[in-house]
Amino acid sequence: MPTRRHLMQLAGAALALAPSRAAAETWPARPVRVIVVTGPGGQGDTIARLVAQKLSEGLGRSFFVENIPGGGGNIAMGIAARSAPDGYTILAASGSFVTNPSLFAKIPYDPYTDFAPVTLLCSSTHALVVHPSVPAQNLAELIALAKAEPGRLSYASAGRGTPANLAGELFKHAFGIDMVHVPFNGGGPAIGAVLGGHVPVSVSAMPTAVAYVRSGTLRALAVTSTKRAAALPDVPTVGEAAGHDVEADIVTGFLVRAGTSPEIVALLHGEVVRIMALPDVRERLATLGYEAVANTPDEFTAWIRAEIPKWAQVVRAADMAPQ
Repeated sequence: MPTRRHLMQLAGAALALAPSRAAAETWPARPVRVIVVTGPGGQGDTIARLVAQKLSEGLGRSFFVENIPGGGGNIAMGIAARSAPDGYTILAASGSFVTNPSLFAKIPYDPYTDFAPVTLLCSSTHALVVHPSVPAQNLAELIALAKAEPGRLSYASAGRGTPANLAGELFKHAFGIDMVHVPFNGGGPAIGAVLGGHVPVSVSAMPTAVAYVRSGTLRALAVTSTKRAAALPDVPTVGEAAGHDVEADIVTGFLVRAGTSPEIVALLHGEVVRIMALPDVRERLATLGYEAVANTPDEFTAWIRAEIPKWAQVVRAADMAPQ
């Protein structure tokens, strides 16, 4: 039989849960801010706006995007980390959420404790592309070429510390090869350098590379994912082409402040899963070179906890001193 003390503990727990449940029943009662870590017009911004619009339509309240660029995403993530745990601020995070802990000496958020992951919305991949003059016809031949003449080959990326740069360094580390990194100010200039024959190789975001690969002006040797990309189904994964998986995805995920009501997290997660299954959303993602993921909060949490040490190892191996 329950003791008086046990009954009082149960009553106290029920009272503690009551405000949380009440908040979830009325959420959202006012507009919800969706913070994007980059400026307007990028793919992450486009995805966040697409989902925010659908959330507004489905939940009957405005979900508005606020772009807060700067500091490699740290400014936006710091603001989100200091927001109230009430579900009225959503962080639309990119891969910088898991790479910045290694790339910066100090960051304004704790990726393990400051946020409650909701879901990884979608992901894309990188394509490893070469100029047609490069003699390697497949990835195994490129690896052999790089090993035969260490430091002779170079690869272009969208810039130091970008997902493309880190994907390139992960590739180098996985196969023990030496290729010189040539950073550019964005994926467009990086691809342009390869098209012009100034740099032989590029690790490029799929949406940037796909048109050139389809037209035959660049040759794609592999994609940095564990399954083939829908946008280039004939291009093998690194694992298929060279026997060792290299997973370096471009992602957008939703997180809220830690301490947000679990009921609100569950409601938001369920609505986003519904949205990501809509045919028009999937079609729009495909045109951007992305595929829907919409995993569970626990799966997203596990992904974050696996990615942070993975990229820390890559940053150390590449001797990329924290900024």
